[in-house]
This record gives sequence, structure tokens and C-alpha cells, in this order.
Amino acid sequence: MEILRVENLRKTYGSGENAVHALDGVSFSVERGSFVAIIGPSGSGKSTLLHILGGVDQPTSGKVWLNGCDVYAQNDEQLAIFRRRQVGLIYQFYNLIPVLNVVENITLPVLMDGQKVNRARLDELLTVLGLRGREYHLPNQLSGGQQQRVSIGRALMNAPAVVLADEPTGNLDRKNSQEIVGLLRLSNQKYHQTLIVITHDESIALQADRIIAFEDGRITRDEVLRK
Repeated sequence: MEILRVENLRKTYGSGENAVHALDGVSFSVERGSFVAIIGPSGSGKSTLLHILGGVDQPTSGKVWLNGCDVYAQNDEQLAIFRRRQVGLIYQFYNLIPVLNVVENITLPVLMDGQKVNRARLDELLTVLGLRGREYHLPNQLSGGQQQRVSIGRALMNAPAVVLADEPTGNLDRKNSQEIVGLLRLSNQKYHQTLIVITHDESIALQADRIIAFEDGRITRDEVLRK
């Protein structure tokens, strides 16, 4: 069952001779519960695509449907609610709030949405992510790998339709990278989360169900590895 569809997506910065086409007519769809890796060199349009899928950046033209919603047909208020409820974002540099502890960082999207925290889900995430005993630690009291685990918990807390990860292991050593990928794969399998990961790491990409390769704002390869 399709959860995401992108049609003729374009993103252009500048105009005339100075125009840069970050995305140049991109179209694809993603099945619910799948794990997709997006690869390509720096400047190929990967991060631009991810930000547009997550409702963070507006496309120049084209359509994005996520979980049956025409993302950019919404007004600003509707788009803000959509981001909180439908999208989980994981970044390379964690983006945790330094004055909030582990539990507060993980539950922040729920509280910002005016919703009640699902304690059972929070408890399960703390256990699965190996954060037991660190619930009240601040980010500066955690290792890089632990901080990334918190950011994964935050992305999963609202049970979003799709989790988008932008180079989630780019700031970690090999051991922590493998653990983080294992946790993302676990979330994909245990919680049936649709997972889209941007990565330069071929070993990470090969763990996905499907690889989409980008170059110069266009898809150059779309390969299904497993069904």
C-alpha cells in the first residue's frame, strides 16, 4: 500500500543564468512500511528532497502526497500540524534541546501538539533505545551515540507516518553507526515505520529494501533489494 507519492518535483534556487536546479523533475512512490535509502554525491539534491518530503521546505513545483494528504495544498497552520503528527525527522547533529533531559526531548513533539504522552510507548522506546538509567540526563551528559538514540526516540514518539533521516550516522564512529542503523531497522520492523534514509555509507544503503540514487537533481537508479 502506497504511503508516499512524489510527482514531477522541482526545486530551483536563483533565476536566469544563476538558477540552480536542486531537484529536476523527480517522481517516485514508496510503499507503507518499507525502508528506502537515498544515495548520491554532495549537492545531488538528496537533502533538498528530504526537507520537501518533511514539509520543511517548499517545492518550486510538483506534488507530494503523504498518507493521503496533498502536503503543499495546506496552509501554514495545517502544515505545522502535519509536520508534528505525520513526520519524524532525524538529523546528523541530533538537534536536541540542551536544557531538556532525555524524556523531555523525546516527548517534546507530543507536548507541542497539545497531546497526552503515551507512557507505555515512552517506556518501550526508552528500553528499546537503551536509554534506561539516563532518562534525566541532559544532552551534554550523553555520548554522541546516546544523543542520536534520543533523536530517534523523539522521531518515533508520535508514531508518524514516515521517518526521514538525513545522514543519521554521519557524526558517529563505526560501532555507533552500526548500532544506530540497527535501531532504525528495528523501528522499521517492530513498529512498521516507513523509513527513508539519506546516506553516503554504502553498507547502510545495502541494509535497505530499496536504493534510490540521485545525481544533479535527478534519479539515476532505483533498485529494489528485497521485498
